[in-house]
Amino acid sequence: MKVDFYNMTKKFLLGEGKNKPSLGSYIQSLTEIVESLNPRSKTESRRVEIAKEHLREIRKRSRVLEERVSLLEERLHVLEEGNDKE
Repeated sequence: MKVDFYNMTKKFLLGEGKNKPSLGSYIQSLTEIVESLNPRSKTESRRVEIAKEHLREIRKRSRVLEERVSLLEERLHVLEEGNDKE
């Protein structure tokens, strides 16, 4: 197996080799940041708790949206197969 270093380098330099982070990755990163905060007052503590609650809600809603997208993609695939047969 021969490795094509030229194309590998070209893709790296052009940024084509990078995969964009998923929505889940962004949520996880924000959750870790919020968890690492050390509030110094009750006001800050409440803000951190609100941020944690918002992140939980975002995570829950993103899962629902991902499930919907997956279901719609399956339906679209079935419809496309039906059109191909006709």
